[in-house]
Amino acid sequence: MTLGDDLTTAAAKGNTADVECLLQAGAEVNGVNCFGQTALQVMMMGSTPVAKVLLKYGGDPNVADRSTGATPLHDAARAGFLDTVRLLVEYLADPEARDNTNCRPIDVARGNGHEGVVAFLESL
Repeated sequence: MTLGDDLTTAAAKGNTADVECLLQAGAEVNGVNCFGQTALQVMMMGSTPVAKVLLKYGGDPNVADRSTGATPLHDAARAGFLDTVRLLVEYLADPEARDNTNCRPIDVARGNGHEGVVAFLESL
């Protein structure tokens, strides 16, 4: 496995300490794993600490999934993780980004009944 694979695995597991260690060891924050995805794309969306470390190290909050066009903000909004949504927006995630079905993060939040996320995104 490469450092990129290790980093995405740690992010997906929500392991903040391992994510930080791998970044300090030289893992590229926007590097891709063997599936072509970055750590920010595969991170445990409910793990705000992991998101914070990745963003602090320069993770791109607007990277889009190659097959769906969804950004990490779409994913966090779809799952209803308001803290992660707020953090991504703080680090300049684009709330107007559209996925391959022309949906914005607010649209997927609304479609999944996450009213807190909808209210936050409407307030921007």
